[in-house]
Amino acid sequence: MTKKIQNQEEVAVAEAVSKTEQFFEKNGKKCVIALVVLLLVVAAGYAYKFLVMDKNEAEAAELIVEAQERFSGETPNYDLALNGDEAGAGFLAVADEYGSTKAGNLAKHYAGICYLHLGDLENAAKYLAKYKAVKGLAAEVVNAQNLGLQGDVAVEQGDYEKAAKLFAKAVKASENNFTAPLYLYKQALALVAVGKNAEAVACYKAISEKYPTSVEARDADKALGALE
Repeated sequence: MTKKIQNQEEVAVAEAVSKTEQFFEKNGKKCVIALVVLLLVVAAGYAYKFLVMDKNEAEAAELIVEAQERFSGETPNYDLALNGDEAGAGFLAVADEYGSTKAGNLAKHYAGICYLHLGDLENAAKYLAKYKAVKGLAAEVVNAQNLGLQGDVAVEQGDYEKAAKLFAKAVKASENNFTAPLYLYKQALALVAVGKNAEAVACYKAISEKYPTSVEARDADKALGALE
């Protein structure tokens, strides 16, 4: 691969980063609602443990609501959602003070996203990595997004090898028709950026074969024509 082509691919990877953020902004609230529903089901089955014995769970769940509203409102305020004010705690406080709770764990994920929007890559990577994957179908998309966002940070930092690995993990975290083709496409771009064309071709083919109706499928077909 020539240097010129490599530079073009690096630009393509960087441009693809915004797709994750756009997906999250459009679907993030639905994903969180699904996750909250999952947590409520678990809490219903173990009410004594989560609502009586562990007051921290209830407190964290209550505190995160205001931060979530500031994050996903019509005019998101990422700084306020992250740091909070006298009217309500931010994701950072919930994550740091209630990190062992389910809401606190989710707050780490959101804190990382806020830092990413604010341009603080170091703290974005730090808090995204603190998030622990949650079991269950409702949580899979959040798990995938978390890994994908870590991949985006790696791209911003110029570490395409690391980004490709994180995007691969994001694909495996949730093989749905929305996030999987997106992260396969990003993985392919990152692989091409480091000269691993054969592996990139495999990613593009996976998109075409497994997710033919996805938005990424059209671009994957074009990319295959250029690489094969």
